[in-house]
Amino acid sequence: MRSTAVRRTALAAAAASLVLLVTACSGEGSDGGTKDKDKEAAAAEPAAKALTAAELEKLALAEGDVKGHKVAKTGPQDEIAAKDVTTDKAECEPLAKALAGVPLGEPGATVKRRVTAEPKAGDAGKDPGDMTEEEMDDAFTDAFDITTSLVSVSSYDGKGAADAVAALRSAGTACAAGFTMTMAGTEQKVVKISEAKVSGGDEAVAWAMTAEQDGEKLPFNLAAVRKGGSLASFSSFNITAPVEKGDLPLPTAVIDAQVAKLD
Repeated sequence: MRSTAVRRTALAAAAASLVLLVTACSGEGSDGGTKDKDKEAAAAEPAAKALTAAELEKLALAEGDVKGHKVAKTGPQDEIAAKDVTTDKAECEPLAKALAGVPLGEPGATVKRRVTAEPKAGDAGKDPGDMTEEEMDDAFTDAFDITTSLVSVSSYDGKGAADAVAALRSAGTACAAGFTMTMAGTEQKVVKISEAKVSGGDEAVAWAMTAEQDGEKLPFNLAAVRKGGSLASFSSFNITAPVEKGDLPLPTAVIDAQVAKLD
C-alpha cells in the first residue's frame, strides 16, 4: 500500500504544480433550464463596478473563517502568467486558467488564498514501534489525506464576471472528452471531466476531473461561484484520494465560507 501512496504522491506533485498548489456545472446538475435562467439573471443585473485589491482583501478568506482548515495568502511562487498556460484545444483554455488561478478576462483586481484541510489525528500519537505494518500504512495515508484548494477571487467591471462564468461553462461542455494542458512547461493530461453540483451566489458551476500520468490517476475538481461582479474560483486536490472510490468531493465548507463573505 505504501508504494501506491508514494506513487500517488509523486503524481499529485506533478498535478499540483499545474494548479499552483504544490508549494503549499451548475447547482442543478445538467439542467439546461437552470443554466438559461442563470444567463437571463446575469443579463438583467445592473452593470457592476470592479472592487479594488484592498476591498477584495477584506472579502477574501482569512484564518479562522473555515473550521478545520488553514488559510494563507499565496506568494510569488504561486503565480503563473496567463501566457504560460496553454491547452491542446483552444476551447479548453478557460478551464486550464481557472485551475491555475489565472483570472479570466480582465478583472480590476484579484486576490488569492491557499486553503488546506487539517490532517486527521489517526495514530499520530502512537509509537511507530508499537504499530503493525497495516497501521503504519494507514498512518502514512492519513498524513497525506489533506485536501488543498487554491481560491482566487476576482472583481470585474460590467458583465466581466458573468462572461467569465459563460466561458467556463462553454469550456466544460466542449472539453468533456478531456484535454491536455501545459503550465509553465509542465504537461498534464486530463482524461475525465464531469459536471458536479454546486450552489451559491448568483450562478455557480463545477466539474470533477481526473488527471493521469504514468498509469496513475488522480481526481481533482474545479468550482466557480459568481456574486454580482465578483467571481471566486476553487481548484482542489487530495493526493491520497483513490480514483476507484469516485470523484473528489468539492470543498463545500471552503466554498460556502468564501461565498458568504461575498454576499
